[in-house]
Amino acid sequence: MQSRNMTWRRVLSGVLVSLMSIVALVVAGLSVLLFFAQDQLIFYRQAAPGVPPRAAGLVIDEVRIATADGLSLRGWLGRPVAATGQGLPLAIYFGGNAEEVSHMAARATHFPGWSLLAVNYRGYGGSAGVPSERALFSDALAVYDWAAGRPDVAAACIAAIGRSLGSGVAVYLAAERQLASLVLITPFDSLRAVAQRHYPYLPVSLLLRHRFDSIERAARISTPMLALAAQRDSVIPPSHARALYGQWRGPKTWREIAGADHNDLDSGPEYWKAIADHLTRAGFEKSYGCAAPENRP
Repeated sequence: MQSRNMTWRRVLSGVLVSLMSIVALVVAGLSVLLFFAQDQLIFYRQAAPGVPPRAAGLVIDEVRIATADGLSLRGWLGRPVAATGQGLPLAIYFGGNAEEVSHMAARATHFPGWSLLAVNYRGYGGSAGVPSERALFSDALAVYDWAAGRPDVAAACIAAIGRSLGSGVAVYLAAERQLASLVLITPFDSLRAVAQRHYPYLPVSLLLRHRFDSIERAARISTPMLALAAQRDSVIPPSHARALYGQWRGPKTWREIAGADHNDLDSGPEYWKAIADHLTRAGFEKSYGCAAPENRP
């Protein structure tokens, strides 16, 4: 009997070792796959549409912005027709990881008194180069500096709007340049934290090259911020936005759109109104640091 029990123990031990070996091989294989595929997963590049953006009451110009390393980014600047030639407040839009942003220039109609600049990331929609965290951060500074030097932009009244991946770019810009206001749509604390949620059994911290660590910068940023979260977000659950919001140093407003998921929270009027209200406060309240003379109380 004792001999039989020992035999069964050896068999079970062998099975467990085999199973553990299989699991280790699977984890290793997935880790290798994630490491080499992460650029495609994080930066899902899109082509620009053939039809340029248009909207009644707006002048929309295609622009080209030079990067620090000599490449060219393609963007669109939407301005109210009635304010042509004036130095208007400007919102710079940074899109999601699978977003071609030309359509946003026409959305300037939602924000009376503001111009809106939308520039495609490297490799997206006519912009040259290959995207990476470092490149997107450097390009954000180039876009801001280009805009601040224009006579039709109130340089002391520039805001940033960042959606999803773009929230990480907007947070970086707020840490490096003086912004009047910041709108973060479905933001996250760090890309590492989001990736770890989706891949709980993989060593994400060791594999991830593009970290977009917004929470590390949050405590140093005094820019007034609106966080717009989707209640049923299946990509970036609101807990990640809450973590970032909790560490934010400056004035902050939380808005969570009931019933919305990651990609449809902009389908209702409350989304656009929340952003417009926040930008209006940036343009008219001294505490928000917007120095456009005609907008001061």
